[in-house]
Parts: sequence; C-alpha cells; structure tokens
Amino acid sequence: MSAALRRPHGRSSGLLLHWLVAYEGETPGVEVYDNTTTILGEDSEPQPDACLIIQPECGGQMRVTEDDYLHGAPELVCEVASSTESYDLHSKKRDYERAGVREYLVIALRQQAVFWFVNRDGKFAEKRPDADGIFHSEFFPGLWLDPAALIQRDVRRLQAVLRMGLATPEHIDFAAQLTAGRAAGAGDNATAS
Repeated sequence: MSAALRRPHGRSSGLLLHWLVAYEGETPGVEVYDNTTTILGEDSEPQPDACLIIQPECGGQMRVTEDDYLHGAPELVCEVASSTESYDLHSKKRDYERAGVREYLVIALRQQAVFWFVNRDGKFAEKRPDADGIFHSEFFPGLWLDPAALIQRDVRRLQAVLRMGLATPEHIDFAAQLTAGRAAGAGDNATAS
C-alpha cells in the first residue's frame, strides 16, 4: 500500500495535471499520464505522479506493452515531493536519468521550490528559470511554467503563462511536425498492408 498523501500533494498534483492536459489539448501527438506504472527496465517500474509523452506513432520513445503498460522512458516525468523529496531528487532522479527521460520536473513542497532537469548527453543538468522567472521546456516547445504560480497555486497565472508559450511560433511548428509525423506513419502503415 502506498504512503498516505496530504492535501498539499493532491492540490499540487491536480494543478500539475491541469497544466499538462492543457498542453496536450493544444499539441496533437502528445499524451499525459497520471500515476501510471512505467516500465523503465527489469528492476525499475516507477509510477510517476505525471508524465508527458510523444505518442509512439509520432516518434516518441515509449511503447505500450501487450498487457497495456507503458514501456520505456517518458519524454517528461513530473513528481510532487513532500516526504519523498530526498528520494525524488536523488535515487529516483538517477533512475530516470539512466532510462533516458528527456526532462524531469520535481515540485518540492517542503522547500516550496520547483526543480527542472534536462538530460544532456545522458546526465541531468539543472535548468534555471529564464530572466522572466519562467521555465521553458527544451524538449516540448511552448510548455512554459511559472514555478511561483505553481507553488502559490495561482491557476490563472499558470494558465496565462502556458497560453503565451502555446502562441509561440516554436510551438506551432512543433505541433505541425507531430501531425506530419503521424500522417507519415499512417501512410507507411497503409503501404505495408
């Protein structure tokens, strides 16, 4: 049985999912998962609080097993940490790093801080917010996060910052690439039939 989760964890997790689902709604070819077992390897089957993937048919690095589990590294993994802060920022981080997760986000409730790590050449490097105080995903164009809004549970600010990211030419191009990748994959499947 998993550990009991307090109200701040549930609230932060809900806002995190709201933010990711809003991105999914504007980005065809990506999917959000909530507390879903993810098979990274023989001895590693975490259940991240949330993850954002590129669908396999659009070029993502995950697959779905015959018994309907996610297999492989999600492109983005998110954890809400309170009593598990040390675990999420150390051993779990190393596990995700080894598996090839592209970006890793930890909401550290005790510290009232958000940590964002980017996988560069097989090692996570901590990313800092830009001069405007906003995190800009390096892997998912337009996925912008105001960490202060997330910590303060300011839903309007969280949404406003994401909308700014979604309106960028980089996000529009990314969504078009994913759509084209899906169409090319469908064409390949039709040719193979």
